[in-house]
Amino acid sequence: MKLLSIQRLVAFAALASVSSSAGYCADWVQYRGPQEDGISPERIKAAFAAGGPKCLWRVPTATGFSSFAVAGGKVFTLVTRELDGAPAEVCVALDADSGRELWAARVGVGKYPGGGESGAEDNRGGDGPRSTPAVSGTRVFVYTPDMMFWCLDANSGKTLWSKDIIKEFGGKNIGWKCAMSPVLEGDMVYVAGGGAGQSMLAFNQATGAVAWKTGEEAMTHATPALATLHGTRQVIFFMQSGLVALEAATGKPLWKFAFPYRTSAACSPVVAGDIVFCTAGYDIGAAACRVSKSGAGFETKELWRVKGNKPLGCLWSTPVHKDGYLYGIISFKEFKNAPLKCIDPKTGAVKWEQPGFGAGQVMLAGNCLVALSDSGEVAIIEASPASYKELARFKALAGKCWNSPGLSQGRLYVRSTKEGACFDLSGAN
Repeated sequence: MKLLSIQRLVAFAALASVSSSAGYCADWVQYRGPQEDGISPERIKAAFAAGGPKCLWRVPTATGFSSFAVAGGKVFTLVTRELDGAPAEVCVALDADSGRELWAARVGVGKYPGGGESGAEDNRGGDGPRSTPAVSGTRVFVYTPDMMFWCLDANSGKTLWSKDIIKEFGGKNIGWKCAMSPVLEGDMVYVAGGGAGQSMLAFNQATGAVAWKTGEEAMTHATPALATLHGTRQVIFFMQSGLVALEAATGKPLWKFAFPYRTSAACSPVVAGDIVFCTAGYDIGAAACRVSKSGAGFETKELWRVKGNKPLGCLWSTPVHKDGYLYGIISFKEFKNAPLKCIDPKTGAVKWEQPGFGAGQVMLAGNCLVALSDSGEVAIIEASPASYKELARFKALAGKCWNSPGLSQGRLYVRSTKEGACFDLSGAN
């Protein structure tokens, strides 16, 4: 398994090298991209004629905050539909070229008490699925709000295997139900949510067999992050006690960083070199630690901690890292006017901020930030700590956009609680 992880890293590094000169086209296989860090190895066009880039297709995506995963010429997401007279959570597969639906598979009950529109300033959406499918070869992995974990056939939607995390692993759900997306690495897939001794879980992708299980910590909504720190490949979980890092191949505990949970936490940890950043809303704030190697083990040192919703508390919009700085729509319940910010993870200092994005999401391609605003506008911004420099902007979607954008084959995939769309951003900048 360690060999597979090393091979994966070497391959990704090679792709990134190619992308710097030739605009390599990569699949967007899971929430926040190939390495679950919001970064694409591709380059994009950042200048358009009046009206924006060409829209290749547009389709209805009924309710939900699930994002798109793209692989093998198909696009996957979760929606809510009426089936047999009741709302159901459904995984759908679309043709990446046309948006035509290829199949749909029921994966759960479409009930979402107390979430979604709670506290919002208008009614442009509604609630719905919160997690994003992950795709590996011919398999699609889905983790539902009721903590059912599915492996589906990517070509047909047929169930290959499934796990009931509550019944089989002593899991306990949280107030607004699970919003975590599954994370892929090598031949394994990771989720959290089990009970004592098995709160963090790794499964073999092909068989569903447990690869390892460990931990006592209770889950949050946050999707785990992947990183290599001091030569060790790690999966970093944001649990109710704080950050918990495990060796990706074995589940061996590596380090912890205390960061208290209150009510809700949905931002993934962000790794910037040997610094790990975390943030949450509900007056928790944000913090960063430096991870160091000490003999055979690891140590963490808190660099800074800021309490409160401002300036760095955030509900779910996870920043991206580039050249020692973080960029993200960092805010708490500013559903229309939340700012895009650049921060220094070493100090927590805000280098600049630009209001008007709402509770949207960001990704990075080359030197370009792609920000999808709450209102459905896409802005492309130069990723520089010097100042906010907008390169392009266009209206992409109707509905509420709390979903993360994705990029594959030069195409930008975005969705809202009403519709999903694909835009041609192929080019080199």
